[in-house]
Amino acid sequence: MRALWVDAGNGAAGDMLLAALLDAGADLEAVRSGLRGLAVGPLEVEAAPVRRHGLRALHADVRVPPDDVSRNLADVTAVLSAAELPEEVRAFALAVFERLARAEARVHGVDVSRIHFHEVGALDAIADVTGCALALHSLDLLDAPVRVVSPVAAGSGVVRAAHGPLPVPVPAVLELLTEAGAPLRSHPASMELCTPTGAALLATLATGWGPMPDCTPTAVGTGAGTADPEGHPNVVRVVVGSASSSSSSSSSSADWASAELHRVDSTIDDLDPRLWPDVLDELRAAGAADAWCSPALMRKGRPGQVLSVLVEPSRLDAVCRVVFERTTSLGVRVSSVERRSLRRDRVEVDVGGAVVGVKRGLLGGRVVTAQPEYDEARAAALASGRPVHEVLNEARTLASES
Repeated sequence: MRALWVDAGNGAAGDMLLAALLDAGADLEAVRSGLRGLAVGPLEVEAAPVRRHGLRALHADVRVPPDDVSRNLADVTAVLSAAELPEEVRAFALAVFERLARAEARVHGVDVSRIHFHEVGALDAIADVTGCALALHSLDLLDAPVRVVSPVAAGSGVVRAAHGPLPVPVPAVLELLTEAGAPLRSHPASMELCTPTGAALLATLATGWGPMPDCTPTAVGTGAGTADPEGHPNVVRVVVGSASSSSSSSSSSADWASAELHRVDSTIDDLDPRLWPDVLDELRAAGAADAWCSPALMRKGRPGQVLSVLVEPSRLDAVCRVVFERTTSLGVRVSSVERRSLRRDRVEVDVGGAVVGVKRGLLGGRVVTAQPEYDEARAAALASGRPVHEVLNEARTLASES
């Protein structure tokens, strides 16, 4: 069973992770060939050995033509969908950009459809993300059940971005790592160590977070950043190996990812029931992984609701604040729970000439659940004159077979 460990203790960027994978044995020509299939101008990658803080590493020089296009998620999706890429490569790259779009949308407080990526939608980011997906595919790691990432160093200080000076970690990086439940590592360097592209790649890649899993190493790769600061080696390391199925019995399970969450409960019987949908929406916007209500019978036969929220520890205070400010609750119960979640991806299938996206849940590499995007299935049904349930069933079948 293939295994991967990424050492992000000095941060991560897209070109650094690409270089580390190439150094570990990924096929450079396969990466180059895949990038040339993207209809956005010539994208080239050169790799050369360098030294960083006294360590040998590989530096990937991603060369792109001049580009001032501000792309949104639909634009990037169109580029990747039109390219001749292995389907698992396309799905991984799309998942990375979808994470980026969600993070940017939360940072700016707008809908995902209105997000223009600026730096992360530029050609070098498209090349970095697609290049990493191709490199992972070359190493047979895209479906590896054990892919663990160490605690991530994000850095400190100030960086200049499209919106002007931003504090480090920049807001998008914090959103990405928080959503993924990634542990952060303090670092003395006063510079940006983890970029939004790097954070999105790590979050999409990781089936678990922590130290190196039990495995027999077969290759080691070290990828260098452009800068060579005096205080630390500006590198990302990867270890590729083989692991027994027993090595994935905890947080880096072969079949699912595990995360420690808090559950917040409050029993309420005096809130206007029309307000509950808005309360649940606000809780999700505050970072809740899930939120719901269950009916309860209160004193003297009064009907009530048990409000329940699942949330990562870093978002617990924000969720409690919403409960207190938006409901009549005077107190909440907080308990610790473990969440086990299927690895997932998103594929696009052709149903009668229309493209329908399908989210899939994977168990040990098998597709065990496939859920088409309803709006896309409904549009395909209207265009073809078919019942929606037929389109949903066909999309589900096609996604399960791909």
